[in-house]
Amino acid sequence: MASLIPRKLRPRTGWLLAVGAGAAALLAIDHLRGVRAAERRRREAAVMPPEAGLPRATLLDTLAFHRDLTLPTLARGLILRRPWVMRIADRLDLDRRAIRRMQALRARYGPGPVLLRMPVRNEAILLEPAQVERVLKSSPHPFAVDSSEKRAALQHFQPQGVLASGEAERQRRRVINDDALDAHSLRHALAGEFLPWLRAKTSRMAAGVRARGELCWAEFIVDWFTIVRRVLLGEGARDDHELTDMLAQLRADANWAFLRPTRERLRDAFLQRLTEHLERAEPGSIAGYLAHHRIPAAEAAQQVPQWLFAFDAAAIATFRALALLASHPEHAARALREAREALADDTGELRFLRACVLESVRLWPTTPLVLRQAGTRTWWTAGMLPERSGVLIYLPFFHRDPALPFADRFTPGLWLGEVDRGDAALAPFSDGSAYCSGRELTLLLASELLAALVAGEMPVQSGGHTLDPRQPLPATLDGYALAFAWPVST
Repeated sequence: MASLIPRKLRPRTGWLLAVGAGAAALLAIDHLRGVRAAERRRREAAVMPPEAGLPRATLLDTLAFHRDLTLPTLARGLILRRPWVMRIADRLDLDRRAIRRMQALRARYGPGPVLLRMPVRNEAILLEPAQVERVLKSSPHPFAVDSSEKRAALQHFQPQGVLASGEAERQRRRVINDDALDAHSLRHALAGEFLPWLRAKTSRMAAGVRARGELCWAEFIVDWFTIVRRVLLGEGARDDHELTDMLAQLRADANWAFLRPTRERLRDAFLQRLTEHLERAEPGSIAGYLAHHRIPAAEAAQQVPQWLFAFDAAAIATFRALALLASHPEHAARALREAREALADDTGELRFLRACVLESVRLWPTTPLVLRQAGTRTWWTAGMLPERSGVLIYLPFFHRDPALPFADRFTPGLWLGEVDRGDAALAPFSDGSAYCSGRELTLLLASELLAALVAGEMPVQSGGHTLDPRQPLPATLDGYALAFAWPVST
């Protein structure tokens, strides 16, 4: 090797090689120490005294976690996605990098949880599926849903929403959400009233798309929120684009949580406009249901912004589901058959298409970070978690665990009982008492729209990250860049 280096550079090169070898040796020693420490923690876990704290990540591991997971997730926007950041994240597949960082934490610190130094407070990072189940099933006691960060963000557009409420108000507001959204029914109690309109609307939308021959995100989201406003607030709100535009501005502020002052004038104007829609209480809408059950419009107005916010994420999941179907012929054929049968029969159900939307959210969680806050000290195999500590669940890590045979494959059968889930921690709409109240209504609207779009003919993807069923699916997918093409009808 020395003969390939000019003579006058050999002393300097030798010095550089020596430094490099020394650095490599230090890294190897550090890695070996980490492996030995992890093994020691595993051996000692069974006899660890209850006073012992959870293992703490080193400063370097903490900084690496923030670099690979915290900062990219915050940059994309937790409350409102930033499209330009999503493009970069898609190109670099940043979620894959974050998943690998989580795997490195588990390899080094054992089953955890592991405590990291975070900007606001210490945060326990969950590393095992059983830990996820414990935290979600034990919310809000002892793991509170209204974490400090969540309250700061939601203050911008729904300060009295259920997710920002303390225990005194949370239960009452939770009942309002569950009842209004018919949280436990696959088919909403009002479906018989709004489904005829919904199917007529989606049929016209699909006909227009096929006539143009293409569909992009900008067109899709306009039609999507026309449907959402009609179902939630009635015919008078159907074309009130300004309402959802105002909410988008407030959600953009909420991305900054306590780092940006609340625009109280805009928030009050939005809530007043929303209250007026609710006060009309149109029959066949969720607003009418709320009025029938004597829920004051001003109080309901504090809950509805969360529904509109969630339906934005649902739109992304639905568009991604269309990309999955367009790239997987065997599943596309099944979806097409179900869509045609259901649309021919008003009582038909769209279970497979619902499963496709659920699978879209598993593969690309629209809420990747689930936050909780420990109300009391809690004990784990690895040690004690102090009171008021944060608890962080990074869903892509659990949904895409390489040990799962379906980790990077489109597998809608997971949600139909056709594929064994094992002990995987799958929570596309959260779980436990803080599960998403709008899950079933979201899946109903999403599957109906998908059925209308695919019933005539399955589109081909014409824009965005092309999915290849022969390769592992990417961990990041920019829904805003997707576009689809249909043969132009004549």
